[in-house]
Amino acid sequence: MNSKRKKIIADFTQNPVTAQAYANIALIKYWGKRSVELNLPAVGSISLTLDALKTTTTLQFDESLESDTLHLDHRNVAGKPLERITQFLDTAVQTGDRPKAKIVSSNSFPTGAGLASSASGFAALAVAVNEAMNLHLTKEELSILARQGSGSAARSIYGGFAEMMCGTSLDDDQDDFAIQLEDESYWDLRLLIAVTSTDKKETGSTEGMVRTAKSSPFYTGWVESQQADLDEMRRAIKKKNFAKVGELTEHSCFKMHGLAMSGRPPLLYWNGATTEMIHTIWNLRTKGTAAYITMDAGPQVKVLCQPGNSELVKQAMLSVKGVKQIIEAKPGPGAAIVTDNQIKVKNS
Repeated sequence: MNSKRKKIIADFTQNPVTAQAYANIALIKYWGKRSVELNLPAVGSISLTLDALKTTTTLQFDESLESDTLHLDHRNVAGKPLERITQFLDTAVQTGDRPKAKIVSSNSFPTGAGLASSASGFAALAVAVNEAMNLHLTKEELSILARQGSGSAARSIYGGFAEMMCGTSLDDDQDDFAIQLEDESYWDLRLLIAVTSTDKKETGSTEGMVRTAKSSPFYTGWVESQQADLDEMRRAIKKKNFAKVGELTEHSCFKMHGLAMSGRPPLLYWNGATTEMIHTIWNLRTKGTAAYITMDAGPQVKVLCQPGNSELVKQAMLSVKGVKQIIEAKPGPGAAIVTDNQIKVKNS
């Protein structure tokens, strides 16, 4: 891939390029890095891309700009978020010099609140860079590029179910990419997202992962047990065994959060509404409604269910005090370029 990215300045288009990508929810969770510098995961993961959580990003390289600029959700952004973007672009371009970039991005959902906005954001940016630089990257190469911005972004390159492959090297990232297990048309499922807070979380995922790996007495067990979970989930998806998919999803979620809570100091991403929602869904399940919980590093609760039960589950979720919004999502598409209001999938 590196040879494709060693482009000269003349290869850049200075026309605006717009891409869309969708956040994904990890059913088998990713938590921990074997290399923070290269953003390499300590474990593999399996996810579902969601149609209701969309990022739209326009990238324009402009030789007249003195520095990169980022306009996110209708406001100018500086500091660490912009530095992260600049570092990503420098890594992608791999030239001694490059035109500075203007980036305008918006999310259809709360940013930085545990809804995987970095996944869709960097997946969209990777696809936009690929188009603007005429790199002609394969899906696997796009996944590697997106992962360098955010570990979960590697999976948002794809629609439907994706698996993040975990390599073994500490200094080479070419084995760390996502693959598609099944596309968005494979299985009609629903994921209901209870937004319990729109505030930015105090402890970011990377910081939380590093703290957990250093201090949790259970971290080794987490890493060693991951492959069995991945294998079971892969089989359950192939058989469309909803009960097994749900059970594994919930199991992985609570393993991850238990791990975070066992760090020093402990990490608790939940709020009161999160806890109440857990009990509400568990109670619903004891009454015969198949619904299963998952949560990322944030207070939002996601509930996996089948289409026929979605309205019943939604009403139960809305009964929980503190729920600000319910977002209903279906399996969503992969990242793509937007051209004249049409979606163009690159290197499919």
